[in-house]
Amino acid sequence: MPQGILNAVRAGARSVEHGSLLDDEAVELLAERDVYLVADIYDGDWIAREGRRQGWPAETLAKNDATTQAQRDGFAKAVKAGVRIAYGTDSGVYPHGWNAHQLPYMVRYGMTPMTALRSATVIAAELLGWQDRVGALAPGHYADVIAVPGDPLADLELLTEVPFVMQGGRVLKRADPP
Repeated sequence: MPQGILNAVRAGARSVEHGSLLDDEAVELLAERDVYLVADIYDGDWIAREGRRQGWPAETLAKNDATTQAQRDGFAKAVKAGVRIAYGTDSGVYPHGWNAHQLPYMVRYGMTPMTALRSATVIAAELLGWQDRVGALAPGHYADVIAVPGDPLADLELLTEVPFVMQGGRVLKRADPP
């Protein structure tokens, strides 16, 4: 039941995390009240695969199986309804650094590649109230930049293997060209 989501939105929450059980009423309320959705729609596949491989408890896997597609269906409805979606990954579930694996899922469930990338930059910055500091390449913003060998809008998978990282104007990672 999405009652917790409805209660949170009616109480003034700025965002709903996960949104695993969004229904039509919850999606409509998110859109109407301009509440952000921060969903982690990649996790279900990783949990199913890795959990079965590692022998996780049947109860954990059953809950994952029961909610994964429901969460993705709710996400698609939210995208279609114009809900603001900020990027979130629940990345403690899977290995650190795998965050970008979610981007193609966001496109599969209704976003364009550009709106998926914006959800991780501009929209996430807006949700945090940090749009004056992060989320864009602009004067006065933190100089955090990544680069990939190609057009990520044509292939979001490029963002899963980032060869160049600059943080605060300092190069942290630079892979030599092949």
